[in-house]
Amino acid sequence: VQLQAFGGGLVQAGGSLKLSCAASGRTFSSYDMGWFRQAPGKEREVVASVSRLGSTSYTDSVKGRFFISRDNAKNTMYLQMTNLKPEDTAVYYCAAKVRTIIFDTWGQGTLVTVSS
Repeated sequence: VQLQAFGGGLVQAGGSLKLSCAASGRTFSSYDMGWFRQAPGKEREVVASVSRLGSTSYTDSVKGRFFISRDNAKNTMYLQMTNLKPEDTAVYYCAAKVRTIIFDTWGQGTLVTVSS
């Protein structure tokens, strides 16, 4: 399976962006999926995840502002980001648990820049 993330860009603080992650293959619905981000000089962190059954989880800093979803018919996962803050600036990656119980398949990143 291959993942492709897109939708990043430059937005002012308080604005919104929606990221998409398109997956190839026919078994997208069987994967747990997640969004990660890596800010300059920082380690990569998980932002949100959605299980193959649709259960979601979020890191505390984005709860109530970011919303993860998936459309299995379109082989696509989304991250709706609202009320963006400068500290949300990072490269965002999508990932899937394809072969193991960890996120082992990654898409290329998409840059989100939030200006103050």
